[in-house]
Amino acid sequence: MNPFLYDFDLARQTYLQDPFPTLTVRRDRINRLLTMLNENEENLCKVIQADFHYRNTIETQLAEISMIRSAAKFNLKNLAKWTAKRKVITPSYLRPSQSYIMPQPKGIVGIMSPWNYPLALALIPVIAAFAAGNRVWLKPSERSARTSGYLAVLIQQYFHPSEFTIITGGPEISKHFSELPFHHLLFTGSTQTGQLVAKAAAENLTPVTLELGGKSPAIIEASANLADACSRIIYGKLFNAGQTCIAPDYLLVPHHLIDSCIKELQKSLLKQYPNDEGLTHPIDQNQLTRWQYLVQDAAQRGCKTIPLANEEWLKQFPFMPMLVLQPTSQSAVMSEEIFGPILPILGYDKLQDAYDFIQQRPNPLCIYYFGKSSESISQLLNQTKSGGVTLNDTLLHYSNPYLPFGGVGDSGMGSYHGKFGFDTFSHLKSVMTMKGFMGIKALGGTKMAHPPYGNRIKKLLKVL
Repeated sequence: MNPFLYDFDLARQTYLQDPFPTLTVRRDRINRLLTMLNENEENLCKVIQADFHYRNTIETQLAEISMIRSAAKFNLKNLAKWTAKRKVITPSYLRPSQSYIMPQPKGIVGIMSPWNYPLALALIPVIAAFAAGNRVWLKPSERSARTSGYLAVLIQQYFHPSEFTIITGGPEISKHFSELPFHHLLFTGSTQTGQLVAKAAAENLTPVTLELGGKSPAIIEASANLADACSRIIYGKLFNAGQTCIAPDYLLVPHHLIDSCIKELQKSLLKQYPNDEGLTHPIDQNQLTRWQYLVQDAAQRGCKTIPLANEEWLKQFPFMPMLVLQPTSQSAVMSEEIFGPILPILGYDKLQDAYDFIQQRPNPLCIYYFGKSSESISQLLNQTKSGGVTLNDTLLHYSNPYLPFGGVGDSGMGSYHGKFGFDTFSHLKSVMTMKGFMGIKALGGTKMAHPPYGNRIKKLLKVL
């Protein structure tokens, strides 16, 4: 018996008493979430710092606090427009009847958020669900236990459980949570766990949005400004110490540029991080152990591993950021998502070889391209499939609320952000109003097609 089912049934009954919240109610919920963030920003940064042992406050404000504020303000600004009826074309043979789409709240939305951005990846989808008029149940990650626990305290202070419920705990709690009959379930995390969540949701025919990860490539083309490209790749790779689902996972470079590329990457590291104090730490010992395993596995398979800095630079950070040169496809760094400060580099002869390499692997969450050739960009966009693409930079597409954010295939299904999040958490109900020609009902709708069938219906079929 699911221990949360009784409370969920009570929440469902509460939802049924007010299944279509007004704009005032929706705005109030989003504004209260903003107030919760603003009044507790300092403490939220501290608990995130404690979970990671070290993360620069600026990084937390950039990746979490500012992104939540931006999402809230964007939803509040556009809410009236998004909730309005959307008129659509009615075919000539159905006129003068009229048609429109009515966005309707789905009901109770479940959100399972990860540890790497424990605030933003929990609250940004909550904002979208509130905007769409839903109640929310949140299950944050147990690996960021301090942040999750503090969020639980705050949510109870600012929200009634009937509108926003948070459940904390480990894998067994997550299993029970995913088995609840939500009206929609969003999961952000690994592909393997996402498969389990999707199977559990399928038992209730719960629609799911899966924001997964995968191995997102960065491609440097011969026409690129190498120094600039390497600087942007280092930024994207080492932001949050690579513990980012959209971090560049491996790098494809023309063979003749590999040595120069390595030098530029090393320069960029030292320029952005003059010492190791600025790097976010691994979330826990398991994460650190995994990074060490990935490098050891590559070395044991004969791959060349190259430190991005020297031992003198490494004073407080527990791991040396590494490059792995020409890793084999069997190595763990090429078969698993890295989620850390390790960057494999593979050489290619022709750009088409790089595109073929990407095509032959599971669809990534994103692709990063550096170069000046419009023809090469067009080939990339046409030949490869990914959740998103950023040209001549990293991470950037995530921050645009007018773009959908989501994966495809192994990197996920569905999307959110901005209006796409509102639509994800809404049922887009089709509505048609029958109107008769010149006000005569007999000349509108299905009336002309009613049996008994005879010459009248035959003439109608010819018109259609």
